[in-house]
Amino acid sequence: MTPSDEHWMRMALEFADKAWQQGEIPVGAVLVKDNEFVAAGWNQSISLHDPSAHAEMMAIREAGKVLENYRLVDCTLYVTLEPCSMCAGLLVHSRIQRVVYGACDAKTGSAGSIMNLLQEPRLNHQVDITRGVLAEACSEKISAFFKARRAEKKALKQAAQD
Repeated sequence: MTPSDEHWMRMALEFADKAWQQGEIPVGAVLVKDNEFVAAGWNQSISLHDPSAHAEMMAIREAGKVLENYRLVDCTLYVTLEPCSMCAGLLVHSRIQRVVYGACDAKTGSAGSIMNLLQEPRLNHQVDITRGVLAEACSEKISAFFKARRAEKKALKQAAQD
């Protein structure tokens, strides 16, 4: 982990806030090349009615356009939550060099928690992984979101009973 890892993860957390403001699970991603910002994304699955609109997917789609290449060689993706299998496959196919993530995902994490698709030796590309950068802040953001969502649902249920 480097000081720049924390810098870029803080930026990813800001994009996670955008997701939350839109009623999405607060996950943000920032793609960097040569320590320069290229693109960012945040979860938009609900608002776009698109199950593939995860933060990583959105950042990588934008980066491909910015760099005018479907291969994102020598790029690093910073994401607040461990990538799922869909996003891990995308990282492999786009030839991302490195992924840095904050919070682990014990349910769908595919960068080491339930499986490690990013470093599967049978695939034609492996992605370097740095885990746990600002993990507490990333995890707290997601936990706070779901706590608030549960409270909203409880309040709606209570209001319906009154």
